[in-house]
Amino acid sequence: MNILVLNCGSSSAKYKLIEIKENKTLAEGGVEKIGLPDGFIKLKFDDGSKKNIDLGLIDHKGAIKAILDALINPEYGCIKDLKEIDAVGHRVVHGGEKFSRSVLITDEVKDMIRECYGIAPLHNPVNMAFDTAFHQTMPKSAFMYPLPMEYYTNDHVRRYGFHGTSHRFIAQRVCEMLGTTPEGKRIISCHIGNGASISAIKDGKSIDTTMGLTPTEGLMMGTRSGDVDPGALLFLMEKYNLSPKEMLNIINKKSGVLGITGVSSDMRDVVDAAEKEGNERAQLALDMYELRILKTIGAYAAELNGVDIIAFTGGVGENQYQTRKRVCNNLSYLGVKIDEAVNDTLWRGKEGEISTSDSKVKVVVVLTDEEYMIARDTEAIVEGREP
Repeated sequence: MNILVLNCGSSSAKYKLIEIKENKTLAEGGVEKIGLPDGFIKLKFDDGSKKNIDLGLIDHKGAIKAILDALINPEYGCIKDLKEIDAVGHRVVHGGEKFSRSVLITDEVKDMIRECYGIAPLHNPVNMAFDTAFHQTMPKSAFMYPLPMEYYTNDHVRRYGFHGTSHRFIAQRVCEMLGTTPEGKRIISCHIGNGASISAIKDGKSIDTTMGLTPTEGLMMGTRSGDVDPGALLFLMEKYNLSPKEMLNIINKKSGVLGITGVSSDMRDVVDAAEKEGNERAQLALDMYELRILKTIGAYAAELNGVDIIAFTGGVGENQYQTRKRVCNNLSYLGVKIDEAVNDTLWRGKEGEISTSDSKVKVVVVLTDEEYMIARDTEAIVEGREP
């Protein structure tokens, strides 16, 4: 069964065509800079090479057409006819409290997604698997904010969490790698990248996660602030006469690693600036970034009453071996021990266990595959099974 997985953002549209029975990727890539005059589609090939094709100014419908045209292109396409696509799966960033699993798209489902536009205004309007659904198993004590109850009752203001598709995949994949099952296991899944979140997972179900009503809560990220005293934000808004829209722009696009360093939001650039140039602000950003990861792992270990597995994934989690080493070396109180030589080799598409044989906690680097999870859910729905 060939399943086309689409993942549309506010200005991009990623895709992957998967033969799900053999878990074989037939094609992948994405359209970038949607709505801008220099839009283009990026194609990725089996040999690792890439090809960019200029599209000019297009909207999301144009982006999807470009993707479909690329799939059947006689020069670089992988199928001859669109009829070879058996099903299409799509990620929706925010499902609110309305969805706890992937569903078949119907008119009723579309209406419910539209009701969630206000929560994820940049993504849901161009999305029609739900990235918050995995976290619907969180207990009320974990997802509620200590605000007047009417804001939850009337407006559904609560913590929803994000990266659910990734955390769900990681909880299953890491157990496969270790030859065990999620049942009976306490897992801390660290999706660390430009966007970052950590989840506490027990028996394969999310019981807590760092992101909240929006993706700005939790860890320090590439350009997002993560947790900040709300009083500090109100102070700045009043002092500099900032509108809510301006403050949203600051905490989403001008804060985090970029805000502290003034260099970049990319951790590779930050590491180079700190280690090769002695940039003090870059080093401070690294220290802040890693401290927040460390504090969250400690908090979730307490919440889980121990931890069996810590998994690192995402752009930084998969590739930044320096960050993994510094975090893990401060978890000795949990009995964490890593093989630094092995850890230093796991990046650029490599995964594996980095903990030593006598470590009380298994520490594993896992390559996340959200598209595979979406494809698998799509297959189940097409075949009449529950995802």
